Amino acid sequence: MKRSSSAPSPVIIGDPVANDFGENRVLIPPVEGGPERPPSDMVWSLDGLSMGTSWQVRFVPPPASDLQTFRAAIEAELDTVIALFSPWVDHSEISRFNNADTGFVPLSEQFWSLLTASLDLADDVNGAVDPTLGALVDLWGFGPQGPRPSLLPVPSETDIAEALKVSGWNRLRLNRDERSALQAGNMKLDFSGIAKGHAVDRISDLLTRLGATSHLVEIGGELKGRGVKPDAQPWWVEIETVENSPAPRTVCALYDLAVATSGDWRKTFSHNGQNYSHTIDGSTGYPVNNGVAQVTVFEASAMCADALATALTVLGPYDGLDLARAMNLCAHFLIRTADGLREAYTPAYAAMMDDEATASPDQ
Repeated sequence: MKRSSSAPSPVIIGDPVANDFGENRVLIPPVEGGPERPPSDMVWSLDGLSMGTSWQVRFVPPPASDLQTFRAAIEAELDTVIALFSPWVDHSEISRFNNADTGFVPLSEQFWSLLTASLDLADDVNGAVDPTLGALVDLWGFGPQGPRPSLLPVPSETDIAEALKVSGWNRLRLNRDERSALQAGNMKLDFSGIAKGHAVDRISDLLTRLGATSHLVEIGGELKGRGVKPDAQPWWVEIETVENSPAPRTVCALYDLAVATSGDWRKTFSHNGQNYSHTIDGSTGYPVNNGVAQVTVFEASAMCADALATALTVLGPYDGLDLARAMNLCAHFLIRTADGLREAYTPAYAAMMDDEATASPDQ
């Protein structure tokens, strides 16, 4: 996947301002029992570019480890993700499906696993996150064909209607016995609402297999932390936010927890003075424009956090918040109003707030 000039800046890892902790909002997840001892007293860092954005990893290696072995393993895993799920790569598995003739297309076990997980999530949120919207993503200039030329008008209702005919998670037919999906003609899969979170989970699992059971993984702003550092501190991260947000600076202890953020400001284009977000509402075929500026979701799985942040953005400030409460999600909303931004959050988010914190976490 190529790098986008509008890709978000990396999330700040650690607490860069040690003297204003009392003004921060501190989020601490519920913990049962004490953490496992990290495998060593070292903390190593790696970073790079992949999937059109940046990645960074901090981890506690087991004794007698080699840094380059970890880098090679991480880069190989990310290359695998691209080979499976990147529509920007001509010979990736997703590109082969999207360009296939009509008929059932056999799928690899890894591709099948993410596709069915995406469809299950789509079912849970009634299509608010949908892996079949590739035709609409392309139409609006957010796919591998690149941005819409600035001199072109926005897509017409006819263009959108045609793209909608080949979109919709409930239109995709699966043959579970043969592990294949039906290409009904011009349907295009797109995992942009779930791929980064899935990649974070994969890198986290890889590090665990290599013995680095305490680590923090970040890809394009989606994060997952496991275990604690050698000083027994959790992995502290600062949550990115919209300019002029009414919420205070927020730091979170990512202890066996992932976080993902979706926002209408991250990746946009403008036409005739109106901004269009990269998040597409599959029920209308248009980019979302419902007043939700940003949604942040905390979940055990980065893939689920990624997908649910997108889904709640699509559902909007009322239905999205109602669903988040009903699902007992830990979610935070920033909503645009005539009086400026306002915040709203679920009881599960409020339960993570630590109003009694008085000391800054170590970086």
